[in-house]
Amino acid sequence: MEKTATNKPIVEQRADPFIYKHTDGYYYFTGSVPSYDVIELRRAKSINELQEAETFNVWHKHKTGPMSQHIWAPEIHYLDGKWYVYFAASEVDDIWKLRPYVIECKGQDPLKDEWIELGQMQPADGDNKTFIDFSLDGTVFENNGKRYFCWAEKTGGQFAASNLYLAEMESPIKLKTAQFMLTTPDYDWERIDFWVNEGPAVIKNKGKIYITFSASATGACYCMGMMEADSVSDLLNRNSWKKSRYPVLETDYEKRIFGPGHNSFTVAEDGETPLSIYHARDYDEIVGDPLYDPNRHARVMEVKFDDIGKPIFEFY
Repeated sequence: MEKTATNKPIVEQRADPFIYKHTDGYYYFTGSVPSYDVIELRRAKSINELQEAETFNVWHKHKTGPMSQHIWAPEIHYLDGKWYVYFAASEVDDIWKLRPYVIECKGQDPLKDEWIELGQMQPADGDNKTFIDFSLDGTVFENNGKRYFCWAEKTGGQFAASNLYLAEMESPIKLKTAQFMLTTPDYDWERIDFWVNEGPAVIKNKGKIYITFSASATGACYCMGMMEADSVSDLLNRNSWKKSRYPVLETDYEKRIFGPGHNSFTVAEDGETPLSIYHARDYDEIVGDPLYDPNRHARVMEVKFDDIGKPIFEFY
């Protein structure tokens, strides 16, 4: 990979960054735009070229009703030969009524071909507890021939605890199993201002599967934790998972990287080096609600591993 300083943004003013490297060799990038009203895509042959890449607004929010406010944390995935974007959205008249939605591209060029709405992500048959409250940050991954959906959901409205849930998928728009609670905010670093676990992302190494997640409110206290399990274990079993006692990535005042989190994983141009794409600010004095401060910039970090293969996240 071309060397990019961790504290230098790769794409400015794009929170919740997500990069997917496709078989065509391109990096496809999306993230939350500051206006929270559109799904924007861009692509480039290298990560450093993404900042200047042409942008394409492939979907716009509705004027009223579902999907009319807070278009958050889109992720682009290529599943079963088709492009999908998973994102959260609420309603103008109920701005915290966030739910996960899906759109599908009708062609093979996600920047220029038509996208259609598939509606809200659907729970498994008989599951009346999933996606009935504040739900967001859905991501998709595969393990041992099964496809999983991992997301954040609050039971009890905006100010309740945000937990991470996991379920097997039946199709790109429907779950196969009932929700399994992967993690709830247990520790002090997950409970600053808000009790939050959100923004899951998956990376595998040496027979283990790791799910990073973000914790606490969206200011300088925002940080990343991590869950781990054996990749051959039952991922929907509580005993399969172990949680990091402390954050694996947090604010670095000396390097002026504030509130790092909501990452995704991809690989460098060599096709092998794992990278974490995350957002952070370069200041901690925020006027007003941090959620509406536009300067969470997308950044890149090479992921290292310790002697037993566990990911290490370090600013360089």
